Amino acid sequence: MNILIINGSPRPNGLIQQMLRIIQEEAERHEAKVEQINTNNLSIKACIGCMACRSKNKCSLKEDDSQQALKKLQEADAIVMGAPCYWGNIPGQMKLLFDRIVYGLMRDTPRFPEPLMKGKKCILISTCTTPWPWNILFNQSRGAIRAMREICKYAGFDIVKTIERGGTAQHPSLNETDRRKCVKAIQKILAS
Repeated sequence: MNILIINGSPRPNGLIQQMLRIIQEEAERHEAKVEQINTNNLSIKACIGCMACRSKNKCSLKEDDSQQALKKLQEADAIVMGAPCYWGNIPGQMKLLFDRIVYGLMRDTPRFPEPLMKGKKCILISTCTTPWPWNILFNQSRGAIRAMREICKYAGFDIVKTIERGGTAQHPSLNETDRRKCVKAIQKILAS
């Protein structure tokens, strides 16, 4: 199985990266091929909203790292997306990536958008400083999950698990429950 991990966190050793590392190690232990993209390391020009990609099936801007990321998404059997909550949403650089590759995730049709990633399994992970259960009730980590879920819905990904971790300011280290959640999530994908 070919698994692509998309890390939307700008923190190289933050909780998102730690959770993604647990998932990667478990997947590799089961002989899956795993590659990770850190959106903060990508050089991507901002989308200009010209909408030309919708009819041409390619971006009108000069090629950059977004096209290579799209190719990896297309080749993957499963995706794991992780992002901290920034103002109830995903970080800007991660959003920028998905803005630039929308044409490879869905196709416009006269009636409804056609998802182009059907059949691919997905795990979504988010963290935030707001303590549990307020991270859920105030749509903090839930806001980042919602944003990633929207991308998945239009692209056609099958979300098998979401993991939300609140209270990172008071509890900055992963605990055994966090580790178990990560392992169980990737095992669901590996078993399918």
